[in-house]
Amino acid sequence: MRISGITIPDTKHLENSLTAVYGIGISRARSILDQLKIDRVKKATDLSTDEENAIREKIEAFTTEGELKRVVSANIKRLKDIQSYRGSRHAKRLPARGQRTKTNARTLKGVKKTMGSGRRKLEKT
Repeated sequence: MRISGITIPDTKHLENSLTAVYGIGISRARSILDQLKIDRVKKATDLSTDEENAIREKIEAFTTEGELKRVVSANIKRLKDIQSYRGSRHAKRLPARGQRTKTNARTLKGVKKTMGSGRRKLEKT
């Protein structure tokens, strides 16, 4: 089963496999399945074509995948253009929501760069 150009995994429960689509989280997947009265623990292979089409229509009503990524990047670009604090944090690749950076923050900052102890070995002559 394919939705928005993404292949939905056949081996997982439907509520978890719908999260493969960017922009669909677990809560939205559950609400979609509840609205359509489809069992959450069904697999994608067990769906009828009517159920597949209903799920596809519901998901395509939301902003997902490439369109959502464009919206998010446009929002970040706007923050950088107006030179807001959050925009400057995005530009510097640092946390933008008030987290501490003395320790942690490794997701954005990357691998720790060690500077060395400052002491040098004496060379024997």
